[in-house]
Amino acid sequence: MQTFSALDGALLVDKPPGPTSHDVVDAIRRRFAVKKVGHCGTLDPAATGLLIIVLGRATKLSDRLMGDDKVYEGDIKFGEATDSYDADGEITDSLPVPPLTLDQLNEEAATFIGDQLQVPPMVSAIKKNGVPLYKLARKGIEVEREPRLVHIYNYRFTDYTEPVARFRVACTKGTYIRSLAHDLGRKIGCGAHLVSLRRSVSGKFDVADATSLAEILQLTPTQLEAKIIPFLKLAAS
Repeated sequence: MQTFSALDGALLVDKPPGPTSHDVVDAIRRRFAVKKVGHCGTLDPAATGLLIIVLGRATKLSDRLMGDDKVYEGDIKFGEATDSYDADGEITDSLPVPPLTLDQLNEEAATFIGDQLQVPPMVSAIKKNGVPLYKLARKGIEVEREPRLVHIYNYRFTDYTEPVARFRVACTKGTYIRSLAHDLGRKIGCGAHLVSLRRSVSGKFDVADATSLAEILQLTPTQLEAKIIPFLKLAAS
């Protein structure tokens, strides 16, 4: 019978803004001297929220966990489009924002629900001939990107104070929320970009059950073990 250590499992991290998902993996690997550490779904550096970290033999489950549906919350600013589709990029267009109500925004958002082919932003980690798109974008090179099939289960706005609207979206893996913001701004006619993003749910896991990265890095190895979801529990889910 195969045996597992207390470190073979998953850790729910509430990622802060700033570090990349790989930075979080590296920090945990170095702090606790664990050889195998991975994550289940990249969050952009500026994004916060649920990052599932897998350790030891649980890294074998990363593809399965990564494939789970996600829920995000955040803010979109209308009137400005950027080259990265978020606040980290350069403004490419600035237009007056038409009069908008929350009901109108939700009517527009509803048109995105269902299957759709989504074009990834140039500033992304997707590779073209082995080169990440963001590296090409830094050189001012724009290439054609293959549309990806994604599914939007729900897309609703909960607050609007011109020019910023608060939203919640439930979607399949691989959905670029930045692209949703950009495409909505283009559809309305004034441009838009993502100004904040937080992942609240991934599969059956909720950020409410996650621990901040700062707190995790202060734990003792024994305290860390108490927070790990065991391999067998993950595999059975």
